Amino acid sequence: MNTGAIGDPALAPAPEDDPPPVAFEAFDRLVRGRRATRHFRPDPLPPGLIERLIDTARWAPSGYNLQPTHFTIVTDPAQRKRLRAACMNQAQVEEAPVVIVLSGDGHVAAAHFHDMIRLERDAGACTPEYERLLRRVVPLAFGRGPLGLGWLWKATLIPIARLVRPVPDIPAVRRRFWATKQVMLCAMNLMLAAESAGLSTLPMEGFDEGRVRKVLGIPRSHVVPVVIAVGYARPQDRRKSRLPLKRIIHRDRF
Repeated sequence: MNTGAIGDPALAPAPEDDPPPVAFEAFDRLVRGRRATRHFRPDPLPPGLIERLIDTARWAPSGYNLQPTHFTIVTDPAQRKRLRAACMNQAQVEEAPVVIVLSGDGHVAAAHFHDMIRLERDAGACTPEYERLLRRVVPLAFGRGPLGLGWLWKATLIPIARLVRPVPDIPAVRRRFWATKQVMLCAMNLMLAAESAGLSTLPMEGFDEGRVRKVLGIPRSHVVPVVIAVGYARPQDRRKSRLPLKRIIHRDRF
């Protein structure tokens, strides 16, 4: 079985401060060659490879480096059968040897903030000034107040404040939207890492989120924006098209 550029599936150390650049031509071929695979072979993946791919995927950026994305790996055939029912009976959920359900923790500020600060400080990546900024901004952005109703006054005041100054989206107000953005950054990293390892993927949005959470025991505080089947593709037509570049590029104004 081809494991491509990944090589040893053992977990890799953190990237160096200045890793060598990837040749653009090679990356361009990788991105253009990735396809959503409709049919998978049942061949198992090499031990440790999925963990290696996730170790790569988790280096995607996240707001305030809070890293809200969780990866639930589903390999048990009986569990994949239950998951298929929650995923609108999509056959790939049972065909692929591995399905990864990505979820974003809406309570991530409470769960990860202090650990993130400590790890950043230990890595020399957090100056005292930046730490003070984070300790001031993160509680304000994510705090929902007594009984979880603190977001109401933020939702009310934001449109008023925008009349006089720019105001960013506040995660406490649009928590699901914020978490979804973070998860999808990891999802793209995961699919490109899988492609580089000689694997194929299928990102799925057609599923009943509540039933997926129930099957896998994912907490209600998590948003589940995507389910990804991973494995070796059966032979299939990989042709695909994209709109002309001029349709989507805007310069200086839309």
